[in-house]
Amino acid sequence: MRPTIRLRLTLLYAAAFFLAGAVLIAVMYFSLEHWLGRRPHGGAQVIVREYLAEPQLRGRMNAVDRLASAVGAQAEAERQATLHAMLGWSLAALGAVGVAATGFGWLLAGRVLAPLQQITATVRRVADHSLHERIALGGPRDEITDLADTFDAMLERLDRSFDSQRRFVANASHELRTPLAINRTLIEVALDQPGAPESLRQLGTTLLAVNGRHERLIDGLLVLAGSEQRLIERRYADLAEIARHVAGLAERQAQEADVEVRTVLGSAPVAGDPVLLERLVHNLIDNAIRYNHSGGWVDVRTEKAGRQSRIVVDNTGPEVPDYDIDGLFEPFRRLTGTTRRAEPTSTRGAGLGLSIVRSVVQAHGGSVTAAARSSGGLRVTVVLPAAGSRDAVGASAQRR
Repeated sequence: MRPTIRLRLTLLYAAAFFLAGAVLIAVMYFSLEHWLGRRPHGGAQVIVREYLAEPQLRGRMNAVDRLASAVGAQAEAERQATLHAMLGWSLAALGAVGVAATGFGWLLAGRVLAPLQQITATVRRVADHSLHERIALGGPRDEITDLADTFDAMLERLDRSFDSQRRFVANASHELRTPLAINRTLIEVALDQPGAPESLRQLGTTLLAVNGRHERLIDGLLVLAGSEQRLIERRYADLAEIARHVAGLAERQAQEADVEVRTVLGSAPVAGDPVLLERLVHNLIDNAIRYNHSGGWVDVRTEKAGRQSRIVVDNTGPEVPDYDIDGLFEPFRRLTGTTRRAEPTSTRGAGLGLSIVRSVVQAHGGSVTAAARSSGGLRVTVVLPAAGSRDAVGASAQRR
């Protein structure tokens, strides 16, 4: 486990306290030693000599010297004992007070870092739900308050930017879809005329295919732009039910491409946007059918494993180079090479299928990976957080 800032601050505070205490004890020790060394402890020897140097005691000078030396030795022993006692008690006091100071430093670090925890919690909520919330940190004007204000200004700019993007997408959807719908209607009316020559019918069919491809491109771009955000509202959905529905709709496309769609659908509950989840599964299966070969197959499997729900789509098809895997999830990227695809050129996709899958997965807080199969084709695995019961998801949505 990596050390937190609070732990590092506490350790730094404790280290500084013990270092300062050790320096203070050293200064006191040498000062006391110097002061005791300047005391006339040898004066006891002088007094003893003067007292015993009386005329009647002059014959006993050897005894006097021995007594004076003993008194000096006793004084030195008492001096050393005083220094050792002072050092021992000082170190013991430093240890006891240091432990208390470390606990106080832990509480103080938590108090100082509390605004940072508030900033982190708010930023996480904003990242998971909406950009409309602000930190709005109160208190004195200091570096932490400046940091919170900087985050608020950044969130304000991001909020305006995404609002502008959503408005642009809404306007673009109207401005781009309307002329394409008019073109499609005009072409269909022209093709329905009884006396239309065969050349006109061929041209109209080609124009309808091109117009349809442009419509799919616009729809894909709109879904891609709309799924870039985290979801505000989540509803209960089962990937197994969605995959069963989408696989049924894809049967005709699979038959035309001579591809078999096989399913093994176990319950895989999630909480999210059912419309986006259906688009996710549709793109996975559609991509697996398009990038396949005649007589191939597509396997769709859903399951729940612990706290995760998965959908795995395997398909036969051309060999996929390893260096192409990462680029498959980028917009307008297709597989390199000229291997035959199970689709006519006029109905080929816009290159947004897997990029939309990645955006939808990220909006639901999941992950998506792709791996090339050794015999050709691709395996795409989508992992999403598993949901509880339908009632639990509904209660969670009401609390939001």
